[in-house]
Amino acid sequence: MKMNLPNKLTIFRIFITLVIIFILLFPFYNINISFPKYTIDGTILIDSKYIISGILFIIASLTDFLDGYIARSRNLVTDEGKMLDAIADKILVNSVLIILSAQGFIHPIIPVIIIMRDSAVNSIKMLAGNKGKVVAAINTGKWKTACLMVGTILTLFYNLPFELWNLHISDVLLIIATVLSIISGIQYYLQNKKIIFKEKNN
Repeated sequence: MKMNLPNKLTIFRIFITLVIIFILLFPFYNINISFPKYTIDGTILIDSKYIISGILFIIASLTDFLDGYIARSRNLVTDEGKMLDAIADKILVNSVLIILSAQGFIHPIIPVIIIMRDSAVNSIKMLAGNKGKVVAAINTGKWKTACLMVGTILTLFYNLPFELWNLHISDVLLIIATVLSIISGIQYYLQNKKIIFKEKNN
């Protein structure tokens, strides 16, 4: 694999993801280290490790946009780069969703559906690719990703500032992303089922 600039950015995204996972999961209390905690509006208790993780998540998300833009604008798109980019995306989003679920921030059904859908869609893309068909991204999938990324960031930031007005925007966005995951997954299947079962139909 050529380590061009887009691929280096993708590797950097994976590194940031590992840092986020470490911050969120490492038992710092065992080594007498604690992150500062703050109270906002007298009711919202903030653990700064989630804020730090949220900032890192934003940086990682920006590298996702940047590596794709650079690859297209400089004609550096490669099959290896596409594969690495997809892996980096799933590691970033799915790992954070699982951790947020395990720590009680979101309902477990969200990462379950998101990961099940991603596995199904990736399988469809792989089967279609083996038969010479490229499966393009669809709009519902793009909207799913947008809602998922923003919802995850807001969750890491304790849904601020919307939480001050009792507006659960982070939850709403994650629910929308989950519903769009199901819809887009069905669309991917319906649009490609003839290709998937082509040999069987012949």
